[in-house]
Amino acid sequence: MTEAAVRVPELVEPPRHRAIDDIAGLAVGALVISFGLFLLKSGGLVTGGTAGLSLLLGYVLPIPFGAIFVVVNLPFFALAARGKGWRFVARSLVSIVLVSLLTSLHASTVGPLELHPVYAAILGNVLCGVGLLILFRHNSSLGGFTVVALVVQDRFGFRAGYVLLALDLCVVLASFTVLAPVLVLVSALGAGVLSGIIMLNHRPGRYRAS
Repeated sequence: MTEAAVRVPELVEPPRHRAIDDIAGLAVGALVISFGLFLLKSGGLVTGGTAGLSLLLGYVLPIPFGAIFVVVNLPFFALAARGKGWRFVARSLVSIVLVSLLTSLHASTVGPLELHPVYAAILGNVLCGVGLLILFRHNSSLGGFTVVALVVQDRFGFRAGYVLLALDLCVVLASFTVLAPVLVLVSALGAGVLSGIIMLNHRPGRYRAS
């Protein structure tokens, strides 16, 4: 056996995003997610995560979605700081504020929409899933359940999508207290689409840039 045949490959340092890459990534991810949430709200639906929980609370409380979304995510920042570091916390906070502001912007700019619930559930959750993947690529999230899912994935190897699916199910079940049963079922379909996107595209070690 030749020396070339037994040579150990050199370890290559994972690529790192430039600052401009991260800024653009957070902005685009937040924009995509915010429009997905706008579509879900227009369809009278909920989704998983703290975004879905905030939508649910917004149907019963006279408080803007953006304010609810920020407050709901605050308790999760301690876990994020311990499990993912302060840089992750800072970027997630920026993402949450951007999503909150942009969701309100869509509502005031586009105006009310009449959407079929199934259409709103599928397209809204696809957009949220794509946006979350963009945030994950740039060491950010929307706090809340995604923080729990990413910490569990990093520490125990369970895919973030499976963890999110279990947590999202709790939110969907809670929506039975507010929404009509048919809308709950459609919301569950959408939440499954969102979790499927995360499970298929976000796995440990698949993407190394940070």
